[in-house]
Amino acid sequence: MSKVIVNTDQAPAAIGTYSQAVKIGTTVYLSGQIPLVPATMEMVSDDFRAQAVQVFKNLSAVCEAAGGELQDMVKVQIYLPDLGQFAIVNEVMAEFFEQPYPARAAIGVRALPKGAQIEIDGIMELPSTN
Repeated sequence: MSKVIVNTDQAPAAIGTYSQAVKIGTTVYLSGQIPLVPATMEMVSDDFRAQAVQVFKNLSAVCEAAGGELQDMVKVQIYLPDLGQFAIVNEVMAEFFEQPYPARAAIGVRALPKGAQIEIDGIMELPSTN
């Protein structure tokens, strides 16, 4: 199987040496998304909840560009400089996902790119076309 690079202007452009996502077969590996507004490449807000919502919107756009949807994600990793914000992450995640929820990890980090308060990456498995 060859790898397919996934790219969309509906999510922030890569700000480094990486792709928005890489698809191999029916598995899609999504790079970390921070709360940048795609059109401006600026942070959506200083408000944590608004940043979390923007990250899920960005992930959703990459999932769609790869031929799936956010609900097809099987694993998410959430990076937070302040783990005290995790209750808000749960609230926002419940707005974007239905059961069954993906597996996930929450990882406390010292800092994120551009001063973001949240970053999320993950793995998506596309539905079988058989």
